[in-house]
Amino acid sequence: MPAIITNKFRVHNSEQFRESFSEAASNTYYLGIGRPQAFTTATRGDGRTENEGTDASPITPTDTENTQNFTYNDMLAAKKIDTGNISIVIPRRNWTTGTIYDYYRHDYGEYLTGTTNSNNANSGATTLFDATFYVLTAARNVYKCLDNNNNAQSTVEPTGTSTSILSLADGYKWKFMYTLSAAQQANFLSTDFMAVETNSSVSSAAIDGAINIVKIKTAGSGGTDGTFTNIPIRGDGSNGAATIVVSSGAVTSVTVTNAGTGYTFGTISNAQIVSAGSTNLVGAELDCIIEPKGGHGKNAVEELGGFFIMLNTSLEGTESANTGDVTVANDFRKVALIKDPTSGGSASTATTMRATKAIKLTGTSGTFAADEKITQSGTNAVGKVVEWDSTNKILYYIQTRFSNEGVDANGNKTAFSAGNTITGATSSATGTPDTSHTATTNNVVFSSGYSSAEIDAGSGQILYVENRAPITRAADQTENIKLIVEF
Repeated sequence: MPAIITNKFRVHNSEQFRESFSEAASNTYYLGIGRPQAFTTATRGDGRTENEGTDASPITPTDTENTQNFTYNDMLAAKKIDTGNISIVIPRRNWTTGTIYDYYRHDYGEYLTGTTNSNNANSGATTLFDATFYVLTAARNVYKCLDNNNNAQSTVEPTGTSTSILSLADGYKWKFMYTLSAAQQANFLSTDFMAVETNSSVSSAAIDGAINIVKIKTAGSGGTDGTFTNIPIRGDGSNGAATIVVSSGAVTSVTVTNAGTGYTFGTISNAQIVSAGSTNLVGAELDCIIEPKGGHGKNAVEELGGFFIMLNTSLEGTESANTGDVTVANDFRKVALIKDPTSGGSASTATTMRATKAIKLTGTSGTFAADEKITQSGTNAVGKVVEWDSTNKILYYIQTRFSNEGVDANGNKTAFSAGNTITGATSSATGTPDTSHTATTNNVVFSSGYSSAEIDAGSGQILYVENRAPITRAADQTENIKLIVEF
């Protein structure tokens, strides 16, 4: 059966997701970074290989249980996403002179009256939210286009914050919607997206069911020329009226003189124009443009298609307030959004969490190298170095499901344990786990020389995964990561 998921449902989902950060029974979300090792063809414990792409062209993650299970394997750290780090956003569309903008219309994609052709925007868009019907100006104001002067170029940039419709010299009509605040510009304005919100003054001034725009679908012919006033707009609303000009026998303009209220449909018929005095007019067809529920500006999020979410998180060097959680000694190639992870079996509220394992070494020789394979005598445990902290003698590492990264020659993933020597395969560096060390060093809690990841592997739900080219980190560097989620 033909069916649709409506855009209002998509907006609802984005609003519900945003609210889940702050409502009474709120969820906790973290941005995870990982994948210090290069993307390559990896070898499994059974000898078969898996193509992971390359650093220049990593594979697209799949939505499978494997993604849920394995995202933690090479995770480095996770940072909590606070309420102030999330916003509903819409695609950014800058006003540029000489552009023909689409105008707001309530029925894009529906059949044109009297035909089986779809009613598309001038740009070719078949839906309202694919149409270019709103703009962001240099003053960081957002306007909705109500009339594009019969598909003419826009040459006058809209300005001001009046709640009335702006009629400009180029024939365009605009409706001011809202202004991006300084915080929104700093946190939720990117090349492709921008924050969206409802302006309270605009919302309060909105009129439900008004009709401000009537478009000429077919001009007709044979009519008596003249200006015909106070022609009523029929429909389920009241008090709507328009002035119609007929020139050379055809309708040339329609000006709404009273927008009325309460319309969900409206009509002005050819017969009404004839009755007003344009005798013998035939074939005129006028389209009354129905405004969104509540009127233009009542709910900007819904009216402009706010079914995108932007999550904005910054990683500031080592996150010095939580030293040891976020390494700057290695790069990352994976970003993940994690819902409700745990730490030590309990819900986590920490600002940052280390996702690597760690060993406190003693009796070291040489320097362990980032990304090299490490092995432990006796246990045959295998891992991959993330960072060697030579000052505190802490070896940070990960264990994946692949050979040389986490499994031994027999395909087993075995934990490092006890006091057997650990050796770097490339550097030949060695060290012995300090099994007498049960203390906190550099914010890392050790028990008998070992420390598990602070974030519990496999906990929570992985909602988003992105593989990308490597990002090199540094102590004096901040990475600003903006995730865009479309509902």
